[in-house]
Amino acid sequence: MARWILRLGAAATAGLAVSGLYVASRVDPNDIGLVRIGRAVATTAVISFDYMTSLKRVEYGTEEYETVKSQVHRRSAEHLLDLCCANKGTFIKVGQHLGGLDYLLPEEYTSTLKVLHSRAPQSNLREIQQVIEEDLGKEIPQLFVSFEEAPLGAASWAQVHKAVLHDGRTVAVKVQHPKVKSQCAKDIILMEVLVQGVAWMFPDFSFAWLVDEAKKNMPLELDFLKEGRNTEEVAVMLKHFQFLKVPKIHWELSTRRVLTMEFMEGGQVNDREYMKENGIDVNEISRNLGKLYSEMIFVNGFVHCDPHPGNVLVRKSTRTNKAEIVLLDHGLYQTLTEEFRLDYCRLWHSLIRSDMKGIEMHSKRLGAGDLYPLFACMLTARSWASITKGISQSPVSKKEDVEIRLNAAKYLSSINELLNKVPRQMLLLLKTNDLLRGIETSLQTRASASSFINMSRCCVRAVSRYEKDKSKSWYGKLKISLAEALVLWQINLYEILLWIKASSLGSWIVDILRHDHPLQ
Repeated sequence: MARWILRLGAAATAGLAVSGLYVASRVDPNDIGLVRIGRAVATTAVISFDYMTSLKRVEYGTEEYETVKSQVHRRSAEHLLDLCCANKGTFIKVGQHLGGLDYLLPEEYTSTLKVLHSRAPQSNLREIQQVIEEDLGKEIPQLFVSFEEAPLGAASWAQVHKAVLHDGRTVAVKVQHPKVKSQCAKDIILMEVLVQGVAWMFPDFSFAWLVDEAKKNMPLELDFLKEGRNTEEVAVMLKHFQFLKVPKIHWELSTRRVLTMEFMEGGQVNDREYMKENGIDVNEISRNLGKLYSEMIFVNGFVHCDPHPGNVLVRKSTRTNKAEIVLLDHGLYQTLTEEFRLDYCRLWHSLIRSDMKGIEMHSKRLGAGDLYPLFACMLTARSWASITKGISQSPVSKKEDVEIRLNAAKYLSSINELLNKVPRQMLLLLKTNDLLRGIETSLQTRASASSFINMSRCCVRAVSRYEKDKSKSWYGKLKISLAEALVLWQINLYEILLWIKASSLGSWIVDILRHDHPLQ
């Protein structure tokens, strides 16, 4: 076995070098650069060789093995971070995606790669000016009274500058980094070949799902006109949520590479100190964020899939004095098919009710197969024991949270197998779930049952609406409506009981009962 690993290790560098030559033959070396290819190939080879040589020295399953494995994870994550920062563009985007999978990947990777959200490259003002002039046909002074040179923020694809229009309105101007679009397609080819090389060396670790997501979503994210349309669509779709604010688009100053929108400011959604200073209730924000995403996922099937803290702001309205959620960066959306959305609704409804037969059936319908217990744990970020007892009954504890994160490393090969089996629509939802849980953890609201209550309501409404649309008789529609009303009433009653239990009124009732029944 050891000799086989050593032979495989020796073959790794050679195999990846061939991959690099293959990629170089398919792209223009003057455009992407052999240094860029060599950097990616070398990093993959170093990481592969580290796993092969380090883990073979210790006995599998021992405490020493777990310690060494954690050290290799950390070194590998740091190598990946260096590669992403050096190659930029697509590599940073993929690194950010991996950094958001807190409950699916080992902690060593996610904690290391999270810094990419604040270490994205910046273009200088001359490069930004060139893109604006090429796309809008005018120089910056002709378009804006003022244009701040330092960007408000920089991302993998673009950066945002604050500016003032000639009519006095303040806007945010999102400008794409030069050459990003041409580089993106070639980066994906490079990643695809490297992933194939890793799958050849480690059959249990095929990251084809990651490349598939990059190939499908990245070209869409590079079209800012598409982002503008997404922004307007979600604003109309969720206009009944008075607490939600999305920026208005200035179409006359927008192109595929430049997006000019209403300027909105606030504190990041994970900034508890900002909320405290501005009198914003963190529980209300967490509750409303849950309502927002439950509505998008279960009812509408049109989901904003990048809710990292930099894209979700909170503020106190100067007009109403109520807390508002500002949703930014609408480039990455997932449109769910009706069949998938309904299966997902029914699965979550089963999870909330601890319906084990329903969990198994709907997980299998979503491609999980016999790995459905692991799939349920991935979706909920709860242990299987908590799922069988009822995730809405027992709040998540710190001990359970640590256990889930440790299991992400323990079951990495099975998790990877699942990610390659489930429908592609599921991948961005898993990322979205993890980012939302990260926000709840920062706000210290993960123990709250409100998110499950909101999910329950949306699942019931979505399935009832579907069944009413299918029913051809008024009597059938009436029965479905009455059943829906009854279930929603039960959910409301359950929420009231939870509120009483958590409030001072609940403590008062308990005291009275204890006084009346001293032997209890």
